[in-house]
Amino acid sequence: MFVTTYGSALIGIEAKKIHVEVNWLLTGKSSSLVGLPDSAIRESLERIESVFKTNGYKFPRTKLVINLAPADIRKSGTAFDLPIAIGILAASGQLKEVNLLRKYLLMGELALDGSIRSIRGALPIALQAKQDGFTGVILPDENAAEASLIQGIQIVGATTINEVISLFNESFEKKEIHKKNILPPFKKNIEQPESNETVIGQELAKRALEIAAAGGHHLLLYGAPGAGKTLLARRLSQLLPSLSYPEAIETSLIHSVAGQGINQMLLLGKRPFRDPHHSISDAGLIGGGRTLQPGEISLAHHGVLFLDEFPEFKRNVLEALRQPLEERCIMLSRAGQTCRFPCSFLLVAAMNPCPCGYDGHPAINCTCTPGMIQRYKHRISGPLLDRIDLHVEVKPLLATQLIQTSSKANSSLQASQHRIKNARRIQEKRWENLPHHFCNAQVTGKLIRENSRIDKQGLLILEKAATKFGYSARVLDRLIKVARTIADLEEQVNIQASHFAEAIQFRNII
Repeated sequence: MFVTTYGSALIGIEAKKIHVEVNWLLTGKSSSLVGLPDSAIRESLERIESVFKTNGYKFPRTKLVINLAPADIRKSGTAFDLPIAIGILAASGQLKEVNLLRKYLLMGELALDGSIRSIRGALPIALQAKQDGFTGVILPDENAAEASLIQGIQIVGATTINEVISLFNESFEKKEIHKKNILPPFKKNIEQPESNETVIGQELAKRALEIAAAGGHHLLLYGAPGAGKTLLARRLSQLLPSLSYPEAIETSLIHSVAGQGINQMLLLGKRPFRDPHHSISDAGLIGGGRTLQPGEISLAHHGVLFLDEFPEFKRNVLEALRQPLEERCIMLSRAGQTCRFPCSFLLVAAMNPCPCGYDGHPAINCTCTPGMIQRYKHRISGPLLDRIDLHVEVKPLLATQLIQTSSKANSSLQASQHRIKNARRIQEKRWENLPHHFCNAQVTGKLIRENSRIDKQGLLILEKAATKFGYSARVLDRLIKVARTIADLEEQVNIQASHFAEAIQFRNII
């Protein structure tokens, strides 16, 4: 008997419908599994045979041919165990409601006792199933709450294969059998809690944080150890406005594909904050691996990627950031397979002025030679610095300054958050016709110029600065974007000379 069940293969953050075709032949002995499966899928027949014997079902002794179509797409992972097992049961006449198989998509890994283990990518699988017109999706119970984020499709969570079989045999009279671990509904524009830690002084750096948060601009913090660079970077996550629903879904898709499930904080509007150690590999940062998993830059999508001790990262790791910073997506290719992962993150990099960290410190002498300092700074290439919009020096404060200003350090973030929220609202309205564009940093300088009136005096200041400092076309483009964000913070329609002057001061500190 010939039967088709349906599964799903992950390609990047998208899923593609897979036809699991099972044909039970009455002649022959050895079974075959075709359609570019990996070794984990080929081993599924051994697991399924054990499941059948443990739970009292018959495994066909004559030849089985199982095809995963389209046959030109590589399939990987153990999540195809469940659709293959149900297909074998249906082909051998052990299921009553075979016609219902075309209405439901099945995915899940089987343990040898018949229990169903969790899979990765439940959210894009449910989204794909809805787009393909399926009535419902049958998934491991651990993934059911994650998939329930997709509205308009029935989500069935099962813990064992017996539950799935009984559902088919009873014509799905039992509806969604999962009722636990339901994720909270999405909440927009929640108030960000204030941190117990405060940043004393550093008004210029705080202004840079406000501009970065308002326009999504990349930021470099440069200063001695203990000046507050890490604290400022973490303060940025408080300044950022809450995730919108489209942003939360995009980010959740990436986390689901990475096997991390759904972070409930994303559904509360909190943006991701990723701070990998400087020993990370290029595959860990930008993505890759045998099955092309998303890296830290994709997990930080619509959030903050904080790279502390910036020059200590391997040179090849830093240089791999060039294209993602510009394109806000990464194309990965391995062995004929190509995946696209979005990575529209806000980069915050922090570095010391020299290897010992105290070059230019007002109280501590530097022990580095000029050659050591030069080599240290040259670990960050010019093209990479070009792609960072704001450069700000975080100067260390003396003990007397810390004591005198500590009483004023508990000021609320509400004023900055209010200005940033208004600026983001202006930008969302300006770019509402551009899909996946939410702030100034995500659009081109050409679009900024077409949608803004630039003051002639401002263009003159920009021209003089470009001549003096030798700015590249990319830097000029980014200066216009920063100036547009500063104007939005002041709720100005036109980009004025003062906006360009402030944008220029946040360049060329190294």
